[in-house]
Amino acid sequence: MQISRRAVLAISLGAALVTGAAVAQQTQFINILTGGQSGVYYPLGVALSQIYGKAIPGAKATAQVTKASAENLNLLQAGRGELALALGDAVSNAWKGEPEAGFPNKLDKLRGLSATYNNYIQIVASADSGIKTLADLKGKRVSVGAAKSGTELNARAIFKAAGLGYTDLSKVEYLPFGESVELIKNRQLDATLQSAGLGVASIRDLATSVKIVVVPVPADVIAKVGDAAYQASVIPANTYAGQTADVATAAIPNFLVTHAGVSDELAYQMAKSMYENLDTLYAAHNAAKVIKRENALHGMPVPVHPGAARYYKEVGLTK
Repeated sequence: MQISRRAVLAISLGAALVTGAAVAQQTQFINILTGGQSGVYYPLGVALSQIYGKAIPGAKATAQVTKASAENLNLLQAGRGELALALGDAVSNAWKGEPEAGFPNKLDKLRGLSATYNNYIQIVASADSGIKTLADLKGKRVSVGAAKSGTELNARAIFKAAGLGYTDLSKVEYLPFGESVELIKNRQLDATLQSAGLGVASIRDLATSVKIVVVPVPADVIAKVGDAAYQASVIPANTYAGQTADVATAAIPNFLVTHAGVSDELAYQMAKSMYENLDTLYAAHNAAKVIKRENALHGMPVPVHPGAARYYKEVGLTK
Protein backbone atom coordinates (compact mmCIF):
# COMPACT_ATOMS: atom_id res chain seq x y z
CA MET A 1 0.00 0.00 0.00
CA GLN A 2 1.36 3.39 -1.01
CA ILE A 3 1.22 6.22 1.55
CA SER A 4 1.13 9.79 0.34
CA ARG A 5 3.85 12.21 1.32
CA ARG A 6 1.26 14.28 3.18
CA ALA A 7 0.25 11.24 5.23
CA VAL A 8 3.88 10.47 6.05
CA LEU A 9 4.37 14.06 7.25
CA ALA A 10 1.20 13.87 9.33
CA ILE A 11 2.35 10.62 10.96
CA SER A 12 5.80 12.06 11.63
CA LEU A 13 4.31 15.23 13.12
CA GLY A 14 1.99 13.19 15.30
CA ALA A 15 4.85 11.03 16.54
CA ALA A 16 6.90 14.14 17.31
CA LEU A 17 4.03 15.64 19.28
CA VAL A 18 3.55 12.44 21.27
CA THR A 19 7.29 12.26 21.99
CA GLY A 20 7.35 15.92 22.98
CA ALA A 21 4.40 15.43 25.31
CA ALA A 22 6.10 12.42 26.90
CA VAL A 23 9.28 14.43 27.47
CA ALA A 24 7.26 17.30 28.93
CA GLN A 25 5.50 14.88 31.29
CA GLN A 26 8.86 13.49 32.41
CA THR A 27 10.27 16.93 33.27
CA GLN A 28 10.55 17.19 37.05
CA PHE A 29 10.98 20.68 38.47
CA ILE A 30 12.87 20.79 41.76
CA ASN A 31 12.86 24.21 43.40
CA ILE A 32 15.30 24.26 46.33
CA LEU A 33 14.56 26.99 48.89
CA THR A 34 17.76 28.32 50.47
CA GLY A 35 18.58 31.66 52.13
CA GLY A 36 20.65 34.76 51.41
CA GLN A 37 23.57 34.47 49.00
CA SER A 38 26.12 35.29 51.72
CA GLY A 39 25.04 32.40 53.96
CA VAL A 40 25.62 28.63 53.77
CA TYR A 41 22.17 27.54 52.58
CA TYR A 42 22.56 29.13 49.16
CA PRO A 43 25.82 27.45 48.04
CA LEU A 44 24.51 24.12 49.34
CA GLY A 45 21.26 24.64 47.43
CA VAL A 46 23.20 25.40 44.26
CA ALA A 47 25.30 22.24 44.76
CA LEU A 48 22.14 20.17 45.26
CA SER A 49 20.59 21.64 42.12
CA GLN A 50 23.69 20.59 40.17
CA ILE A 51 23.54 17.07 41.63
CA TYR A 52 19.84 16.65 40.88
CA GLY A 53 20.13 18.12 37.40
CA LYS A 54 22.68 15.45 36.49
CA ALA A 55 21.48 12.46 38.51
CA ILE A 56 17.67 12.57 38.30
CA PRO A 57 16.22 11.89 34.82
CA GLY A 58 14.26 14.86 33.47
CA ALA A 59 15.06 17.05 36.48
CA LYS A 60 15.24 20.82 36.17
CA ALA A 61 16.57 21.97 39.52
CA THR A 62 17.04 25.54 40.72
CA ALA A 63 18.19 27.17 43.97
CA GLN A 64 15.97 30.06 45.10
CA VAL A 65 17.22 32.90 47.30
CA THR A 66 14.86 33.37 50.28
CA LYS A 67 14.74 34.74 53.83
CA ALA A 68 15.62 31.20 54.99
CA SER A 69 14.00 28.89 57.55
CA ALA A 70 10.56 30.31 58.38
CA GLU A 71 9.83 31.52 54.85
CA ASN A 72 11.11 28.25 53.39
CA LEU A 73 8.80 26.15 55.54
CA ASN A 74 5.75 28.28 54.76
CA LEU A 75 6.57 28.06 51.03
CA LEU A 76 6.85 24.26 51.28
CA GLN A 77 3.47 24.03 52.97
CA ALA A 78 2.01 26.05 50.09
CA GLY A 79 3.64 23.72 47.53
CA ARG A 80 5.94 26.46 46.23
CA GLY A 81 9.10 24.40 46.43
CA GLU A 82 10.15 20.77 46.56
CA LEU A 83 13.01 20.97 49.05
CA ALA A 84 14.22 23.46 51.66
CA LEU A 85 16.94 24.00 54.20
CA ALA A 86 15.74 25.02 57.65
CA LEU A 87 16.90 25.17 61.25
CA GLY A 88 15.75 22.43 63.60
CA ASP A 89 13.95 24.73 66.04
CA ALA A 90 12.08 26.41 63.16
CA VAL A 91 11.05 23.01 61.76
CA SER A 92 9.82 21.93 65.19
CA ASN A 93 7.88 25.18 65.68
CA ALA A 94 6.35 24.89 62.21
CA TRP A 95 5.20 21.34 62.86
CA LYS A 96 3.61 22.38 66.17
CA GLY A 97 2.19 25.66 64.83
CA GLU A 98 3.84 28.32 67.00
CA PRO A 99 2.44 31.81 66.18
CA GLU A 100 5.33 33.68 67.85
CA ALA A 101 7.78 31.85 65.60
CA GLY A 102 5.87 32.85 62.46
CA PHE A 103 3.64 29.77 62.17
CA PRO A 104 0.04 30.61 63.16
CA ASN A 105 -1.08 27.19 61.91
CA LYS A 106 0.54 23.74 62.05
CA LEU A 107 2.43 23.06 58.82
CA ASP A 108 1.19 19.49 58.51
CA LYS A 109 2.50 18.81 55.00
CA LEU A 110 6.17 18.99 55.98
CA ARG A 111 8.21 15.81 55.60
CA GLY A 112 11.85 15.18 56.45
CA LEU A 113 14.52 14.29 53.89
CA SER A 114 17.77 14.48 55.88
CA ALA A 115 19.70 16.10 58.67
CA THR A 116 22.68 18.10 57.41
CA TYR A 117 25.11 20.20 59.46
CA ASN A 118 24.92 22.36 62.59
CA ASN A 119 24.39 26.08 62.64
CA TYR A 120 26.42 27.97 65.21
CA ILE A 121 25.22 31.14 66.91
CA GLN A 122 27.95 33.57 65.89
CA ILE A 123 27.74 36.97 67.54
CA VAL A 124 30.44 39.15 66.05
CA ALA A 125 31.24 42.74 66.98
CA SER A 126 33.78 45.23 65.77
CA ALA A 127 36.64 45.53 68.28
CA ASP A 128 36.06 49.30 68.36
CA SER A 129 32.55 48.79 69.77
CA GLY A 130 33.89 47.59 73.12
CA ILE A 131 31.56 44.58 73.06
CA LYS A 132 33.04 41.47 74.70
CA THR A 133 30.04 39.81 76.38
CA LEU A 134 26.30 39.42 75.81
CA ALA A 135 25.67 42.04 78.52
CA ASP A 136 27.80 44.51 76.54
CA LEU A 137 25.20 44.46 73.74
CA LYS A 138 22.96 46.73 75.81
CA GLY A 139 22.71 50.14 74.19
CA LYS A 140 24.42 48.93 71.01
CA ARG A 141 23.37 48.72 67.35
CA VAL A 142 22.81 45.08 66.41
CA SER A 143 21.57 43.19 63.34
CA VAL A 144 19.56 40.07 64.20
CA GLY A 145 18.94 38.65 60.72
CA ALA A 146 15.96 38.99 58.40
CA ALA A 147 12.66 39.32 60.31
CA LYS A 148 11.17 35.93 61.29
CA SER A 149 14.15 34.11 59.74
CA GLY A 150 15.72 31.18 61.56
CA THR A 151 18.56 33.50 62.59
CA GLU A 152 16.17 36.06 64.04
CA LEU A 153 14.27 33.37 65.97
CA ASN A 154 17.63 32.20 67.35
CA ALA A 155 18.49 35.79 68.32
CA ARG A 156 15.22 36.18 70.25
CA ALA A 157 15.81 32.89 72.09
CA ILE A 158 19.45 33.61 73.02
CA PHE A 159 18.80 37.22 74.06
CA LYS A 160 15.82 36.20 76.20
CA ALA A 161 17.88 33.52 77.91
CA ALA A 162 20.58 36.11 78.59
CA GLY A 163 18.05 38.51 80.11
CA LEU A 164 18.10 40.83 77.10
CA GLY A 165 15.34 42.14 74.85
CA TYR A 166 15.37 44.14 71.65
CA THR A 167 14.32 47.18 73.69
CA ASP A 168 17.70 46.98 75.48
CA LEU A 169 19.47 47.72 72.19
CA SER A 170 19.87 51.23 70.85
CA LYS A 171 19.04 50.01 67.33
CA VAL A 172 17.82 46.72 65.87
CA GLU A 173 18.38 45.94 62.20
CA TYR A 174 16.64 43.04 60.45
CA LEU A 175 19.16 42.39 57.71
CA PRO A 176 20.74 39.48 55.81
CA PHE A 177 24.31 38.53 56.64
CA GLY A 178 26.06 40.42 53.84
CA GLU A 179 24.25 43.72 54.49
CA SER A 180 24.92 43.45 58.22
CA VAL A 181 28.64 43.09 57.58
CA GLU A 182 28.72 46.11 55.26
CA LEU A 183 27.12 48.28 57.94
CA ILE A 184 29.71 47.18 60.51
CA LYS A 185 32.48 48.02 58.04
CA ASN A 186 30.93 51.47 57.59
CA ARG A 187 30.62 51.97 61.39
CA GLN A 188 26.82 52.11 61.15
CA LEU A 189 26.39 48.94 63.23
CA ASP A 190 28.23 47.52 66.25
CA ALA A 191 27.46 43.81 66.05
CA THR A 192 25.66 41.10 64.11
CA LEU A 193 24.19 37.76 65.21
CA GLN A 194 24.46 35.19 62.45
CA SER A 195 23.20 31.64 62.76
CA ALA A 196 25.22 29.73 60.17
CA GLY A 197 27.81 27.07 59.52
CA LEU A 198 31.37 27.65 60.67
CA GLY A 199 33.43 29.75 58.30
CA VAL A 200 30.43 31.55 56.82
CA ALA A 201 31.56 33.88 54.01
CA SER A 202 30.04 37.03 55.50
CA ILE A 203 32.01 36.83 58.76
CA ARG A 204 35.19 35.77 56.97
CA ASP A 205 34.81 38.90 54.85
CA LEU A 206 34.27 41.08 57.92
CA ALA A 207 37.23 39.59 59.79
CA THR A 208 39.60 40.44 56.92
CA SER A 209 38.32 44.03 56.79
CA VAL A 210 38.12 45.08 60.46
CA LYS A 211 39.31 43.71 63.80
CA ILE A 212 36.50 41.62 65.28
CA VAL A 213 35.45 40.11 68.60
CA VAL A 214 33.46 36.86 68.64
CA VAL A 215 31.12 37.12 71.63
CA PRO A 216 30.70 33.93 73.69
CA VAL A 217 27.33 32.37 74.51
CA PRO A 218 27.89 30.59 77.85
CA ALA A 219 26.49 27.13 78.56
CA ASP A 220 24.23 28.43 81.34
CA VAL A 221 22.54 30.81 78.88
CA ILE A 222 22.03 27.95 76.41
CA ALA A 223 20.43 25.84 79.14
CA LYS A 224 17.96 28.64 79.87
CA VAL A 225 16.71 28.61 76.25
CA GLY A 226 14.82 25.44 77.21
CA ASP A 227 14.93 23.87 73.74
CA ALA A 228 16.71 20.57 73.13
CA ALA A 229 17.72 21.80 69.65
CA TYR A 230 20.18 24.22 71.30
CA GLN A 231 23.38 22.41 72.32
CA ALA A 232 26.52 23.82 73.93
CA SER A 233 29.41 23.86 71.46
CA VAL A 234 32.42 25.94 70.41
CA ILE A 235 33.61 28.01 67.48
CA PRO A 236 37.16 26.63 67.12
CA ALA A 237 40.12 29.00 67.31
CA ASN A 238 41.16 30.51 63.99
CA THR A 239 37.80 29.91 62.33
CA TYR A 240 38.06 33.63 61.49
CA ALA A 241 41.03 35.97 61.12
CA GLY A 242 42.03 37.38 64.49
CA GLN A 243 39.98 34.83 66.49
CA THR A 244 42.84 33.14 68.35
CA ALA A 245 40.87 31.14 70.95
CA ASP A 246 37.90 28.78 71.07
CA VAL A 247 34.63 30.62 71.73
CA ALA A 248 31.70 28.98 73.54
CA THR A 249 28.37 29.13 71.74
CA ALA A 250 25.20 27.21 70.85
CA ALA A 251 24.87 24.77 67.96
CA ILE A 252 21.54 24.00 66.28
CA PRO A 253 21.02 21.30 63.60
CA ASN A 254 19.84 22.09 60.08
CA PHE A 255 17.53 19.85 58.08
CA LEU A 256 16.54 19.28 54.49
CA VAL A 257 12.74 19.27 54.42
CA THR A 258 10.29 18.41 51.65
CA HIS A 259 6.49 18.07 51.65
CA ALA A 260 3.83 15.38 51.32
CA GLY A 261 2.93 16.43 47.76
CA VAL A 262 6.37 15.39 46.45
CA SER A 263 6.19 11.90 44.94
CA ASP A 264 7.79 8.96 46.73
CA GLU A 265 10.02 8.37 43.71
CA LEU A 266 11.32 11.93 43.63
CA ALA A 267 11.99 12.00 47.38
CA TYR A 268 13.82 8.68 47.01
CA GLN A 269 15.93 10.06 44.15
CA MET A 270 16.70 13.30 46.05
CA ALA A 271 17.99 11.40 49.09
CA LYS A 272 19.87 8.79 47.03
CA SER A 273 21.59 11.17 44.61
CA MET A 274 22.58 13.54 47.42
CA TYR A 275 24.37 10.81 49.35
CA GLU A 276 25.96 9.38 46.22
CA ASN A 277 27.45 12.80 45.40
CA LEU A 278 28.59 14.13 48.77
CA ASP A 279 31.87 15.31 47.22
CA THR A 280 29.91 18.00 45.33
CA LEU A 281 28.32 19.20 48.58
CA TYR A 282 31.66 19.15 50.40
CA ALA A 283 33.20 21.29 47.68
CA ALA A 284 30.40 23.84 47.99
CA HIS A 285 31.14 24.86 51.59
CA ASN A 286 33.28 23.67 54.50
CA ALA A 287 30.19 23.47 56.72
CA ALA A 288 28.88 20.63 54.56
CA LYS A 289 31.83 18.36 55.31
CA VAL A 290 30.12 17.02 58.44
CA ILE A 291 27.11 15.71 56.47
CA LYS A 292 27.09 11.91 56.82
CA ARG A 293 24.44 9.41 55.78
CA GLU A 294 24.56 7.68 59.16
CA ASN A 295 23.32 10.92 60.77
CA ALA A 296 20.54 11.54 58.23
CA LEU A 297 17.65 10.81 60.59
CA HIS A 298 19.20 12.09 63.81
CA GLY A 299 16.84 14.47 65.62
CA MET A 300 14.39 14.79 62.70
CA PRO A 301 11.51 16.98 64.01
CA VAL A 302 8.92 15.90 61.38
CA PRO A 303 7.89 12.57 59.82
CA VAL A 304 10.36 11.27 57.24
CA HIS A 305 9.05 11.29 53.66
CA PRO A 306 8.18 7.69 52.62
CA GLY A 307 10.40 7.99 49.54
CA ALA A 308 13.41 9.02 51.62
CA ALA A 309 12.55 6.31 54.16
CA ARG A 310 12.71 3.74 51.35
CA TYR A 311 16.25 4.85 50.49
CA TYR A 312 17.41 4.72 54.11
CA LYS A 313 15.97 1.21 54.50
CA GLU A 314 17.64 0.16 51.23
CA VAL A 315 21.07 1.22 52.50
CA GLY A 316 20.58 -0.41 55.90
CA LEU A 317 20.16 2.77 57.95
CA THR A 318 16.76 1.56 59.16
CA LYS A 319 15.12 -1.86 59.35
